[in-house]
Amino acid sequence: MSPDPALHPLQTPRPPRLWLGYGGLALLCWLLFGVAGTDWQHGSRSLAEGLWDASWSIGPGLLLGPLALPWVRARQHRHLALPGLLLWHGVGALGFVALWQGLVFGLGWLLFGLDHAAAVLEQGLLWRAALAVLAYGALVFGFGGSLHAQRAQAEALRAAQADAARVRAELAAISGKLDPHFLFNTLNSLLQLSRRGGQAAEQGLLGFARMMRYVLDSRRGAAQRVALGDELEFVQDYLALEGLRLGERLRVDWQVDPACEDEAIPPLTLQPLVENAIVHGVSPRTAGGTICLRAERQRLDGQSYLYLSVRDDGPGCVWPPVPGETRREGGVALEALQRRFELDYGGRAQLQIRSQPGAGFGVELRIPLDPIE
Repeated sequence: MSPDPALHPLQTPRPPRLWLGYGGLALLCWLLFGVAGTDWQHGSRSLAEGLWDASWSIGPGLLLGPLALPWVRARQHRHLALPGLLLWHGVGALGFVALWQGLVFGLGWLLFGLDHAAAVLEQGLLWRAALAVLAYGALVFGFGGSLHAQRAQAEALRAAQADAARVRAELAAISGKLDPHFLFNTLNSLLQLSRRGGQAAEQGLLGFARMMRYVLDSRRGAAQRVALGDELEFVQDYLALEGLRLGERLRVDWQVDPACEDEAIPPLTLQPLVENAIVHGVSPRTAGGTICLRAERQRLDGQSYLYLSVRDDGPGCVWPPVPGETRREGGVALEALQRRFELDYGGRAQLQIRSQPGAGFGVELRIPLDPIE
């Protein structure tokens, strides 16, 4: 069996949409600030002048905003108590104020000279510091929320990958239960045929070789699907082998709609049920018995299902079992199949057992055909 594909490593890169969102908000703030600084009634200040003032008033802060992200990320990697948290963000706010004021002064000096830069810095020192503190708080809130969402998404992905790995491992273990169970009983049948010798043993070995090829192919992956028609051919080979041993005591009633033979099912779905019917409903009786195998499409509660049924006309049993009474043997395959469908179809597949004393034993499967929405 080929190994399962490796899980993708968890990555939490800064998504481009974070910076697109930041750029959009920065542009919106710049426009609103510019519009607010425009005198629409008297026309003494045009929109261009308002936008120019906005560029000097909040532009430096908008340019410095991305620097808050690594600071916020570094804080999230540390588990700080309230005093440490206040100290951390106090230092961050002071640093942001200093950078903002320094950038305003530096740009003013570069473009208009030292005297102009000093005057601008002095005139707007307090209100610019207050604005920088508010901007720092908004950046901490925004970037912190974004990083928290990324971390939650990464944890959800990690949990989903771990759950998927667990499901794959359990499905493989279930397959490991079904295969030896099938092999043991089939080899036992071959042993009985070999004692008779002749053509029967040779035909049985040829059929067994085809069956083993199917089993080995199906082991390529625990969650692999096979066509219903392929599974039915496998069951036919198995029944032919058992027929060599049981002769006319084994009778099979095929009720299969050819239109559904291309539907996909997990491998080794029907064979364990047929084997169970032979072991309990046919072999113990001198007159043998009949196994009825049905396959058709059904529509139930607005959902499409592949309906599969395997029923024998044997002695049956009380089902569900009465507490304290001995259960019908061979329950390993039934329990493994039920658990496989719970894992493989997320609870959407149905396995139902119908039996009464003297009325045979039947297993019905409904496998969803509609994709998960």
